[in-house]
Amino acid sequence: MTATNQRAEEMRLRYLTEAIETSTPASRLTMLLDALEMDLARADRAFVEGSNLKVLSDLLIHAQDIILALRDTLDTSVWEPAAQLVSLYDYFYSELVKSNLEKDRARAAEVASHVATLAAAWRNAARSVEKTSVEAGATA
Repeated sequence: MTATNQRAEEMRLRYLTEAIETSTPASRLTMLLDALEMDLARADRAFVEGSNLKVLSDLLIHAQDIILALRDTLDTSVWEPAAQLVSLYDYFYSELVKSNLEKDRARAAEVASHVATLAAAWRNAARSVEKTSVEAGATA
């Protein structure tokens, strides 16, 4: 990597870190969901191409890490439906592990389909929270 490329990469990482650290919880959630959907879409392409199993595995492992992060932020003592989401995230995680071990595209595709539905619901909730916050700030 050239010095210019290294500097550009450092600046990109600093920008991403600052964007995450200064974002609202709802924005961080949507960022995670965006990354999860992107990993699953890229994994699907890697399944189709079938040429680089390391790339495929890395994408599925990163998706698994995101699912664990989403699951681990849920507080079941505060929000009753969180327990059901924990179970759903555990299912997603398990299916992606199996997909990776067995190189099973259908399992990953099923998870991707469910994630898309869940992500749309979370994005709607995030927009609602942010809209309510803006309106509350305007009346204060």
